[in-house]
Amino acid sequence: MTDKITRITDFDALDPLRDQYRGSLISTRLLREELARHHVALLCIDLQYLDAARGHGVFADAAASGVPLAAQEYYFHKLETEVLPNVRKLQDAFRARGLEVIHTRIQSMTRDGRDRSPGHKRLNLHAAPGSKEAEFVELVAPVGDEILLNKTASGVFNSTNLHYLLRNLDISSLFMVGVYTNECVSTAVRDACDLGFYVTLIEDGCTTVTPELQQATITTIRDRYARVMSAAEAIAEINRARQAS
Repeated sequence: MTDKITRITDFDALDPLRDQYRGSLISTRLLREELARHHVALLCIDLQYLDAARGHGVFADAAASGVPLAAQEYYFHKLETEVLPNVRKLQDAFRARGLEVIHTRIQSMTRDGRDRSPGHKRLNLHAAPGSKEAEFVELVAPVGDEILLNKTASGVFNSTNLHYLLRNLDISSLFMVGVYTNECVSTAVRDACDLGFYVTLIEDGCTTVTPELQQATITTIRDRYARVMSAAEAIAEINRARQAS
């Protein structure tokens, strides 16, 4: 595993366009201005019982889930000991600053899921309204009147009115957390970048089912589609902006 990660990292270091792309991402000065003007939001992706809780949804029957048991153990260990606590810390920091915390989840509009995307139908992925699968994991659930968007596809920008809402809210910069890093999170990062948003991916605020997939996705995104930083680094930026304002 170490050799694989080293090779990926070495390839990234040789990327001839890395500096050019990095220069187009959000600067520290611009971030401070965005934070001061409340143009920044935290986007929390699919942290629900369907795919982020042991013994529920996709993992209700661990042996039949299609995910090897060792991969499930890695995923839930990372989720429970690192990702969910970090997401909650970020949510608290954003809330204390009066910044938007926005949540997405997989949920159909109909009980039988007939409105789901073709992809979710093929995968038999379904969280009906009012179901346990559609509930958020309690630690990171929405608070008050925080915005919640339901989707039945990987891409939240393609399957909801998120872009319209962000423009209405005058949001131009997004911090992203959630699951899975290589699927719904990565899709959101790339779409947001293409739409002109400044994106920051929190590397210890997201995870997937293997360390190799996690590392490969982070390496692909870093300094190309988004800044990548830790939850602690992001919270420190938010706190510095709060003190300066």
